[in-house]
Amino acid sequence: MAGRPEKCLSLIRFTLLCLKMVISSKTAPEIPTIDQAYSKISNSITVEWTTVPGATSYLLTAEDGNTVIETTVANSPGTVTGLKAATLYQITIRSISASGRSQASSPKQAKTVLAAPVLEVSSPSPDSIFVSWDAVYMAIGFSVSVMRANGLGRVWKENTTNTSLTFSSLDAGTLYTIKAYAWNANGIPGDDSTRNQRTIACAPGRVMIQEEPPGHLSVAWSNVELGDYYVAFVKSDDGLEVHCNTSLTQCNFLSECGFTYFISVFAYNKAGQSPLGDVFNYTTAPCCPNDISPVLVSSDRVEIAWSPVRGAELYETKAIAGYSIVECNDTTPACTLSALDCDTKYNVTVYSFSEVRGSNLSCSSHFITTAPCSPEIKNISKDAFSMINVHWRSTNEGATYTVTAQGKKGLFQCSSTGETCRMGGLPCGSMFSVTAVAETQAGKSLPSYSVPLETVPCCPAGLTAAQVTQSIINVSWTIGAAAQTYVTVLESYIGQSKCHTHQNHCLLGCITCGINYTVALKAISPTGLTADCAYQSYSSSVCCPLGVKLYRLGPNGIRIYWQASRGSANYSTELYGSKGIFTCAPHAGLSFCDITNIPCGDVYTVMVSPVAETGLKLTFCPKKIYSVTCSGSTLGMVIYRGKRNDTASPR
Repeated sequence: MAGRPEKCLSLIRFTLLCLKMVISSKTAPEIPTIDQAYSKISNSITVEWTTVPGATSYLLTAEDGNTVIETTVANSPGTVTGLKAATLYQITIRSISASGRSQASSPKQAKTVLAAPVLEVSSPSPDSIFVSWDAVYMAIGFSVSVMRANGLGRVWKENTTNTSLTFSSLDAGTLYTIKAYAWNANGIPGDDSTRNQRTIACAPGRVMIQEEPPGHLSVAWSNVELGDYYVAFVKSDDGLEVHCNTSLTQCNFLSECGFTYFISVFAYNKAGQSPLGDVFNYTTAPCCPNDISPVLVSSDRVEIAWSPVRGAELYETKAIAGYSIVECNDTTPACTLSALDCDTKYNVTVYSFSEVRGSNLSCSSHFITTAPCSPEIKNISKDAFSMINVHWRSTNEGATYTVTAQGKKGLFQCSSTGETCRMGGLPCGSMFSVTAVAETQAGKSLPSYSVPLETVPCCPAGLTAAQVTQSIINVSWTIGAAAQTYVTVLESYIGQSKCHTHQNHCLLGCITCGINYTVALKAISPTGLTADCAYQSYSSSVCCPLGVKLYRLGPNGIRIYWQASRGSANYSTELYGSKGIFTCAPHAGLSFCDITNIPCGDVYTVMVSPVAETGLKLTFCPKKIYSVTCSGSTLGMVIYRGKRNDTASPR
């Protein structure tokens, strides 16, 4: 029930709207008829129509398919503006009165004319004008005319399908008016455009360029008739441009090394700018290297490098020391100066060179000192303390010298600021190569020629002396490194015994018993170097006793008697046979010894030997053989007399 009033209200509104439309259709003005539509300007179309009675104004509409533009006018003709050039439009018109507006008229097609060319005008010379423009949409040709701005004289007119023209044979310093328009395929001209241009002045001549001092560029030119002022342009090859505006005939500019500058000068007056004259170029001297640094400095060679500099095509390096001059040329920013004198200060300059400007002679120099000269080892000696002294000769100033001895057993060094140094601790029995090197702040010299150094052979680690006989001693030792032969000497106040051998032992004869000897050993290398090895004392053994005899002391006793040798000594006696070994030791100072309970009827070997201080019995004394019988006297000397049985005789 609630929806019925709303439905009734909508029905009433619809009925009233229909009634209004019927009344309006009966009272609206008549529909106008378009007589013609045409375009004279590229952004508008003009429409002509027959006037409608009762109409107070008219609505013009232009459609191009994308946009609709409307305008209201009072009477015929009327113009629609704001249109696009060279575009086809559908044109309609409606009449408007107080009671409403009519329906749209039948459409009429009309096309806007071409747009005007946008002109660029200049005067490249005093008697010509150059005109250029961009292409115009739908244009197939252009018409350009030139005449004096004051209207006097002839008119130059040219038709072209290009987008530029040059008019020549004009009057200098004269203001001209240039007009141009385009036409379409139907020959209908479009909008025209107008520009004024004056032709003038001649370009300045006799342009002179100087760089004095470096870094200051001076540009001068001749005076131009009718020239009010001048502008000089200077453009560097990196694109930077500066200019000078002056009423004089000279300008000054700051310049940099290694640049090429392009220079042009224009004259100006009320007519404008003169045409471009000759363009001059000026190349400044190449820059000088500033970060010169030595890469390698040796005794006879210097390698230097620097960063590339602007404008340099070649680098010339020159080193001077007195009358000595060394040069090298290269395209790379590096140079090796060779065949130099050692320990010498050189004045080194790097000049940059270009083909246009030549060498830059203002480059600063640097001082470089070569490394010291190699020393020459004169000799190597050995002092009493087994120190090695190395002597050399050198001409360097303020150098420190390092001597190196290198071999299989290590590396040893000593240093000095003079011409000699001492080196110790070198192992024996070794070969070394000795070199010397000089060093200064400039660097190190090459090593000197090496000199061989042989240390003395090593002494044997141990030496032993043993008595072989009463007059012979055997001396033995261990092998010493690098030793080829040995000399052993036994010496006392009564004489000397000597042995030279390549073995590690030697028998020394003619030894006197009971004497103190000094034992010396020398180790000798194949080249004759001798090592005096440690000395030691040796006492030869006491002499063997003489006159050894046996006496019977009863049936079972024997006295052994001898003559004692010079000097005091202890003795040991031995009596041994098939029935046993019998010994006795005499009391101190006695030269006999008694043995009891000795079996008779046997053959005995008797030996009386001195006993060394170490308690060792000497075994080299002579032995005697006696027969001891069981019959005969119980006292007296044991002798052997043929058939008598009471004797014992030596065998």
